[in-house]
Amino acid sequence: MFVFSLLFAIMPIVILVFIVAFAMKNKEKGGELMVRHLYIYLVLFATLMMVIGGGVSIFMATADLVSPSGYYQSYTEYKQMNQNGKIEGSKTELSEDELRSNYDVYINEEKTRQKDRAINQIIKSLGFIIIPLPVFLYFNKLRKQHAE
Repeated sequence: MFVFSLLFAIMPIVILVFIVAFAMKNKEKGGELMVRHLYIYLVLFATLMMVIGGGVSIFMATADLVSPSGYYQSYTEYKQMNQNGKIEGSKTELSEDELRSNYDVYINEEKTRQKDRAINQIIKSLGFIIIPLPVFLYFNKLRKQHAE
């Protein structure tokens, strides 16, 4: 697995070295212009992928916000974990109603925690749109200028 990730990390560098070498060899045939165009398109591709990834992440976080998913213990499991109704460090037992009330509070807190995580993820994902978008727009403007 590590070999494949290393291969994917090194492969773009090797391709870029070959392209630059080809461009330098063919300088008089417009190789420098080709490298400039290639650089612009690579930046456009990278920033577009970041914006798309941020959009997908926002969509997924919004789905988690609307319908929080998570593992909630069943009431039986909750009751067993709390030593069948005993308060930790005490010999008194909780009544069934008190235990059920505590379980309901636990479920509501867990849902709130999931929603808070989703909001946090949305805010983080906005960075993947807000930061690369101006770079994308600038390089797209450069691409249009070079095309004319």
